[in-house]
Amino acid sequence: MRASDARALSVKWRRTSTTTHKRHTSDWRDCYTAPMNGKKSGKDTSGTIALNRKARHDYFIEDRFEAGLVLQGWEVKSIRDGRVQLNESYILVKNGEAWLFGVHITPLTSASTHIKADPTRTRKLLLHRRELDKLIGAVERKGYTLVPLAMYWKNGRAKLEVALARGKQSHDKRTTEKARDWEREKGRLLRNR
Repeated sequence: MRASDARALSVKWRRTSTTTHKRHTSDWRDCYTAPMNGKKSGKDTSGTIALNRKARHDYFIEDRFEAGLVLQGWEVKSIRDGRVQLNESYILVKNGEAWLFGVHITPLTSASTHIKADPTRTRKLLLHRRELDKLIGAVERKGYTLVPLAMYWKNGRAKLEVALARGKQSHDKRTTEKARDWEREKGRLLRNR
């Protein structure tokens, strides 16, 4: 915030507050009250809503994109409460648009009383045309798969991290697991040295 904005806000705050509060006329920073114990509120402030850990196990991740979601009101309330599962979800491209299938958003009983909520309904993904064209080309010509990796908050909006991925075969999974076990064992050996 620039100093001129802070002064203007301070003057505006003084004008509105002088009639109700006689003791404060200093600055807008006096209005802010932080928690006394220094802890944050109980909600997760990292922004991550749900992760698809199985996708990293089953696919080689080539490229990542950020997509918006078209959601209904009850879905946003359930997502804020953390009732989302990305485990069995996948993305298909139909008629030049990307659609999200299989995401399970459990409806809140208090939020969706007037609507019959479908927890696994198909949801549209919002992407730029260039991104969509790139994804369509990779999926149709090169044999890639679109996989949702994570759902998170960004500027108060739910976003989905979409990965352009290539499927792993069972021997690829074993190789990856061996490499991970060797790194873990190497770390133990160096630590115990």
